[in-house]
Amino acid sequence: MKFSEVEFLSKLVRIDTNAQTKLGYTSCAMLIEREAKKLGLKTRVYDAVKETPDKKPRPSVVVDLDVGAKNTILLVTHYDVVPPGASWKHDPFKLSVERGKAFGRGATDDKGSIVAALGALNHLGTQSRINLSLAASPDEEVGGEFGIGYLLHHKYIDGDGAVILDASPEMVSVGASGVIWGRIVVKGKQGHAGYPHKTRNAIEEALPFLNDLKEYSKIREKVRSRILAPPESPHKYIWGRFSLTILKAGEKENIIPGICEARFDLRVCPDEDYNTARQNLKKHFDRLVARHKIDATLELAKHRFSNYYTGARHPLVRNFQRAASIAAKKRLKICGELGGNDGHFFARKGIPVVSFGTSRIECNFHGTDEFVYLNDIKLVEKAVVNLARNWTFS
Repeated sequence: MKFSEVEFLSKLVRIDTNAQTKLGYTSCAMLIEREAKKLGLKTRVYDAVKETPDKKPRPSVVVDLDVGAKNTILLVTHYDVVPPGASWKHDPFKLSVERGKAFGRGATDDKGSIVAALGALNHLGTQSRINLSLAASPDEEVGGEFGIGYLLHHKYIDGDGAVILDASPEMVSVGASGVIWGRIVVKGKQGHAGYPHKTRNAIEEALPFLNDLKEYSKIREKVRSRILAPPESPHKYIWGRFSLTILKAGEKENIIPGICEARFDLRVCPDEDYNTARQNLKKHFDRLVARHKIDATLELAKHRFSNYYTGARHPLVRNFQRAASIAAKKRLKICGELGGNDGHFFARKGIPVVSFGTSRIECNFHGTDEFVYLNDIKLVEKAVVNLARNWTFS
């Protein structure tokens, strides 16, 4: 059956699947299932709704191409998106195609890759040396626990390798950075602004402390991975990062605040020890608290390893690098991700992972007027087809 990438992408973008409201999840999953069945592909749907605290549906669609091969490779995508935000020149939920660019929320992150994967399965038919399973899941933008995490936990999917189609087409990624999120609370003494001498202003205590803490980014920057950074990065190899990202304090102009809260994002290199990164942060925080003589606490989010990497010599990496390089008509470098993705769920299960996709930096994913290059959808599709047709087992 003839498959139109643009037509399918238009249908996907039309459904608002933002991860905050989750209202479009069921409609989008049904659309993917319907399109796959039209192409004669077998589908399975699994919904984590019984395990979710909000009891909202979280359907994941699995599309199988089983040719009875020895190896099975998972193609991993997600259909949830971030909210569109304001100031779009294009309607975020109506695909607009202009000079090879298709604009719309989720066009590149990650609905374009769903289109590419389904197009590849349709193109392959039985001409594949491996079994392929496409997983299109929700909630990736908010952690993935009820999407890919749910599928793996219940053993609804399994394979000899996973290709996360949620990355850049400029490289073959073999790892992703982990993240440590935390909350800092600086306490003072609340009171009337007319009597500041009777108070202890939490903002004024927090600012010099946080000014020193931001310098931790320079310490983190000295931490270097053995894995190459993405093209056009400021460093050759992936480096550690630390950023203050949220600051909250005060309720009203005439009230001296008694609490100032700051939040941060610390990125752990793909091959860095997660526990060591946490402990080094705690030690640095404690030293600064003692130096500033303030009442401050550090709260770290629930411990979860989210960094991972796959060795460059692994058969999955070699096969995919060759397949993607042929599609791109140039040899693609093996690098790592500065951000994270659902690959860590597979890595924890001992399943090797590579990442590739349609998301170039200029595509404004998570920003206004997000778009995907239509040529990149074809590129990803060709890479998957090459992988399946030319797979070698050595």
